[in-house]
Amino acid sequence: MTDDAPPRLRAADRSLRALADSVANARPRVAADFADPDIPVAATVILARDGVDGLEVLLIERPDRGSFAGAWVFPGGKLDPADAGEPGDASAPEEADARRAAVREVWEETGLRIEAKGLVPLSCWDPPPGLALRIRTWFFIARAPEGALRLEPREAVAGKWIAPGDALRRHGKGELTLYPPTWVTLFGLADATDVDGLLGATRVAGTQTFETQVRRGAGGPVFYWREDAEYDGDAQHAGGAGDDGNGDAAASGPRHRLDVGALPWVYTRSG
Repeated sequence: MTDDAPPRLRAADRSLRALADSVANARPRVAADFADPDIPVAATVILARDGVDGLEVLLIERPDRGSFAGAWVFPGGKLDPADAGEPGDASAPEEADARRAAVREVWEETGLRIEAKGLVPLSCWDPPPGLALRIRTWFFIARAPEGALRLEPREAVAGKWIAPGDALRRHGKGELTLYPPTWVTLFGLADATDVDGLLGATRVAGTQTFETQVRRGAGGPVFYWREDAEYDGDAQHAGGAGDDGNGDAAASGPRHRLDVGALPWVYTRSG
């Protein structure tokens, strides 16, 4: 992509290259990776509201620097020491600390106040091992509170309420930058029609765990999760979405993967 391309397309191109570069340092997962105490923990909140045409969620655009530079994300950030439970309280789980961080981060980044008890856990993402920056992130859903957005400019340069499907379509055209956890989350929200239904379905489904592997496929990076039959496969023969690794379109076994080699991304979950 040339330097005279529109800024949004250049940003999308940069994110694809960053994802491609990540494959070089990734390594296969081991049992201890998910619970590694040395990995920072973060919380992310999907604020949802009933819009005129259906469900909308809040996305904020990160500044063109630092982690996820220029990307559109849900509000959130890493846990601070103040988010931890009472000293010596071994019963306080990581999720409880993440809830406190979620409330704080939403207030700091958007000026919106939410309560920890209103957060419904959706997922916990553990990034591919071997990457320079690994942050285990809890995703929560909450009903958007009343009030106007008051963005913190050091954390967000823009914000928008958008239907999940619209965000995916715009990403597919290179009009906005997303990273895999945000993209997959939006994909899972695309069929939700209202906040009540979304919260109820999320409570019934329980918290999903995404222990991520990434390998180089035929067209670029492919992210795998445990439900995929090739999750522990040979990295040298890993295929893209819909490929069994040997060039055959008819793959055997279940699939749970995201091919990010080119826009639009291809998500496959079956079996």
